[in-house]
Amino acid sequence: MTVYNKIRGILALTGIVLSTTVIIGPFYVLTLIKLILPWHAARVRLSRALVVVAETWMSINNVIIGISSGLRSEVEGLEGLRRDDWYLVTANHQSWADILVLQKVTNRRVPSLKFFLKQELIWVPLLGLAWWGLDFPFMKRYSKEQIARNPELRGKDMETTRRACEKYAHYPVSVMNFFEGTRFTQDKHDQQQSPYRHLLKPKAGGAAFTLSAMGGQLHTLLDVTIVYPPGTDRSLLAFLGGAMDKVQVIVRQRPIPDWANQGDYENDEEYRQRFQSWISDIWAEKDALIQSHLSA
Repeated sequence: MTVYNKIRGILALTGIVLSTTVIIGPFYVLTLIKLILPWHAARVRLSRALVVVAETWMSINNVIIGISSGLRSEVEGLEGLRRDDWYLVTANHQSWADILVLQKVTNRRVPSLKFFLKQELIWVPLLGLAWWGLDFPFMKRYSKEQIARNPELRGKDMETTRRACEKYAHYPVSVMNFFEGTRFTQDKHDQQQSPYRHLLKPKAGGAAFTLSAMGGQLHTLLDVTIVYPPGTDRSLLAFLGGAMDKVQVIVRQRPIPDWANQGDYENDEEYRQRFQSWISDIWAEKDALIQSHLSA
């Protein structure tokens, strides 16, 4: 990455900060009204309005990124996507830029992406309130040690998260879950002894938790594969500054089997093995797809 790329990246970040400053005013006014109002119907309408504000912010950022990066996006598989449906979304995870790529590809094509967050993150200054306003589900997870000391906690984390997701019955959402759980690096790949060439091992438990928490509302998996040019810097600044000339994005719509929404991952060994096999097959296909695009 050259100095020129760094300058362009910094200018793009500055533009995103400025757009956020402009948008944040009306966003927080609506969020505070939603926090105060006791009427459920009014809060649902405000949730929809907040999504419109967030989508506008993402559209502005997409223009800024397009100008600063000069990036050419080659996207496949957007046909048939709907804004009035519910989706589980996953992607291979290589860079913080992945989130910007996903927002560019999905914004106003499917319902706005929702990320599962740890409950403690609700106290993050400014962002915690924003995530709450956008109905991001806050999870409370208990460790095996905590459950061993206090058995009545078993199942409480799932019930808490499921209640947080009940609002999604009232308007469509796209729930985002990076199955790998962390960004790909060669060191992590080697430590895991991953069987995949371009991917870390998927955390099937997280996907099963998401489906269970959503109570059977998710029937389609948007399997997104992001391919950056080989040998290029994949940092956020490099992405924004134009250090790469293109990014390839392949979207596949996969039906989620009915059985996948109905099992107990932690306590049902047969279901756990079947779920792991399903995710592993998807990951093997994704790995081969990445290799085919890199070799083209």
